[in-house]
Amino acid sequence: MGSDTLHITQSSFRELFDKYFESLCRYLAYYSANNMIVEEVVQDVFVKLWEERESLRIESIKSYLFTAAHNRMLNHIRDEKRYHTLLELWTINEKQKGLSGECFDIEEFSERVQRAIDTLPEKCRRIFDLSKKENLTYKQIAERLDISVKTVETQMGIALRKIREYLSAFYPRNSSILIFIRYLGR
Repeated sequence: MGSDTLHITQSSFRELFDKYFESLCRYLAYYSANNMIVEEVVQDVFVKLWEERESLRIESIKSYLFTAAHNRMLNHIRDEKRYHTLLELWTINEKQKGLSGECFDIEEFSERVQRAIDTLPEKCRRIFDLSKKENLTYKQIAERLDISVKTVETQMGIALRKIREYLSAFYPRNSSILIFIRYLGR
């Protein structure tokens, strides 16, 4: 396995997985002590390898896997930091409101966000989930669903608008909601 294009069959994929899974997990353990996250990132790398096996041009499979794992882990860490920063800002804001008598329930809010997502039309919800849960770019979503990037952009705009409208019915003047809506829009 070397040269210009790597031909990956089910059996060769299994061999690659067996050969590199543990060493990739050990490598990523330097970035996170959470084994579940490390294993999830490594599994994502292998899923992407399998899904894109016919279009990838790989000189060195080992180099590809370690680079992909490294990049995916850094993306995960970046997204987690962004989320925690926004959550911290939101918490500070809610504490200040609590001092003024206004209270906010995070569990209730999370359930409402999920209900808002569940109300989206199927295609719109699928695109939103691929973007927010799987961290795919609009281009990757378009390729996976065999649609245009413009369609992905349009559907994401619809999703964000509908989520915002749904939540604003429950939190009409709550500035904290804006923090999460902005986060969803990224």
